[in-house]
Amino acid sequence: MKDTAEEVEERYRTMLLSKSNAERFRMGCEMFETAKELATASLLAEGGGDLRRRLFLRFCGRDFSRQECQKILRRIEEWETSSRQ
Repeated sequence: MKDTAEEVEERYRTMLLSKSNAERFRMGCEMFETAKELATASLLAEGGGDLRRRLFLRFCGRDFSRQECQKILRRIEEWETSSRQ
């Protein structure tokens, strides 16, 4: 679905391209942080399970095979265990 007028899209694109690389990078980082905060709030509201593992699955779970996800989740658990010591 595309409900944005071409004129508005072009104006937005021009505005983005007028920013420096650093500004665009900062914007991307801020958008990711906002998405992470929203996802964290949603997962906390659902309750249960380890938040870090659930965040990984929410953001990256579809990017890896089931086996790769399990391997990454084991590494997260190992890292958490070693960082507590």
